[in-house]
Amino acid sequence: MNADELIGRYAAGELDFNALSLSGINLNGADLIGINLSKSDLQGASFIFAYLSRANLSQANLIGTKLSGTNLNQADLHRANLHDTDLHGASLQAADLRSADITLANLLDANLIDADLRNANLSGANLTGACLRGANFRQENRQYVANLRGANLAKTDLRGVNLTGADLARVNLRGANLSEAMLRGVDLSEADLTGAILSGTFLTEAQLSGAILVGANLVNAKLERATLCDVDLTGANLHNAILPDTKLSKAKLEQANLTAAKLSRADLSRTNLRHANLTDANLIDAYLARADLSYANLTDANLVRAELSSTNLMNANLKGAKMPDGKVNS
Repeated sequence: MNADELIGRYAAGELDFNALSLSGINLNGADLIGINLSKSDLQGASFIFAYLSRANLSQANLIGTKLSGTNLNQADLHRANLHDTDLHGASLQAADLRSADITLANLLDANLIDADLRNANLSGANLTGACLRGANFRQENRQYVANLRGANLAKTDLRGVNLTGADLARVNLRGANLSEAMLRGVDLSEADLTGAILSGTFLTEAQLSGAILVGANLVNAKLERATLCDVDLTGANLHNAILPDTKLSKAKLEQANLTAAKLSRADLSRTNLRHANLTDANLIDAYLARADLSYANLTDANLVRAELSSTNLMNANLKGAKMPDGKVNS
């Protein structure tokens, strides 16, 4: 079937074109709202600036398909193969992308607001500048786990997104906005979050070993029981962050803002906290073996039962701090 025949039949009211071989077809700019192309072979086809909202493309072969600028709002792309597909500037608002293969796809500046991406494989995809507000990546009984390993999410809008249990290892999230996002149990090991906004973000039990968070905004972030070994938080803002039982051994927190941070029982062994601001921080039972707190500001900090026997406190400001023995430093 060629493009003219398909468009003609669609205009006549026919919607079902499932399981057809349409590889390489050119339907640029076509109005195909609500069309059923499920299980069809659309490899290498071109739908640039086409209207495919509410289209059924479930299990379709869209490898290498050109969908830049295409309207795919509320489209069904469940289990579709979008490997290496060009979705630059496409709108996929509220689209169903469950279990879709989106590896190496180009989603530059794409609109994925409220999209369902559970169990989608986005490894190696380019999501630079994409908007993913309210998108669903959540893990459900390990049946649906999104894979974004190695994806490029630089400057992406991920406010309020649910990424519970997602694989984000080594992902580029430089400058991304993840404020108020749900990232419980997420694997962000070796991810680049330089300058990212994580204010109010839920990172409970997240894996962030080796991640780069230089200059990141983590104000009011929840990081209970998270693993941040060898993480680089130089100059990061962790004001009022929740960090009890967090593993921060060998982390770089030089010049970080940790005012009013909750660090009870945190493992800060061998951590670099030079020039860090820990004013009014809660460090009860914290483990600071061989940590470097030289020139740090610990004014009014609570260090009751903290392990400081081998800590470097050279030129640290301890005015008003409650020391391990419970005495207030004058």
